[in-house]
Amino acid sequence: MNSNDCVKLEKPEKYISVIRLNRPEKLNAMNAELMSGIADALTRVGQDNSTRVVIMTGEGRGFCSGLDLDNSGVIPNIDGLTVPRLAMRAIEHFSKVVPMMRRIPQPIIAAVNGVAYGGGFCLTLGADVRICADNTVFNSTGIVNGLTSTELGVSWLLPRLIGASRSNEILLTGRNVGAQEAERIGLVSETVPADQVLARALDIASAMCKWSPHGLAMTKQTCWANLEVPGLEAAMELENRNQIMLGITTNLEEKKAARRDGREAIYQDIPSAWPQDWGIEES
Repeated sequence: MNSNDCVKLEKPEKYISVIRLNRPEKLNAMNAELMSGIADALTRVGQDNSTRVVIMTGEGRGFCSGLDLDNSGVIPNIDGLTVPRLAMRAIEHFSKVVPMMRRIPQPIIAAVNGVAYGGGFCLTLGADVRICADNTVFNSTGIVNGLTSTELGVSWLLPRLIGASRSNEILLTGRNVGAQEAERIGLVSETVPADQVLARALDIASAMCKWSPHGLAMTKQTCWANLEVPGLEAAMELENRNQIMLGITTNLEEKKAARRDGREAIYQDIPSAWPQDWGIEES
């Protein structure tokens, strides 16, 4: 599987796709072409029904060093735009990938290697799970460059991960956050040696692939959707409906049979009669 030259799309295992940022000579800095490549790769894996989990990582020594300040590339489809409209089109071209990461059905694991600066830092926040190499450094960088640290959804995502006070401090000071601190504050799930980060991400992805593809997708979508609901009961309403949708498949019976037979369950996500253990009788 391929995308454009700036992004590689690979499938190292049957159910796992890897999106690899591929500008290693620039520490995978963001330009228009890289962002087009990420968007294209996300679209393709989102439509690939054989992919259950996606890993995003960077080629070479870094995950992504943020905006390429020397060459930001050419935004597509800008003929005839005035300067204000061109500016909006450009910022939207760069920022659209984070909502796309949320919208695709497959969970995304960010395997963060080396630097994750600016937009690269923000990109990791769009993933469902983050692990990082022990030499990783996160930095918001915008404020360091005379801009704002708030971009690509970071002001919404980061406080939900690590709390408002700590998020504000990181964004306002523009300081570095190393791998060990990132794990301690909950920015990443775990830290691994630099030469093992992709292998560890593949292990996590393989563990996820044992489960129902529909169950994975609905769990991801529910976790994201319930970050935006007003309270507990609204969140539970969505959970209840999603649990029913999976509960009326053959999955639970298959799991019980697999446990009885001492084998791995093979989930098909196909409808069945109401599970009798739910105490529900068909009319």
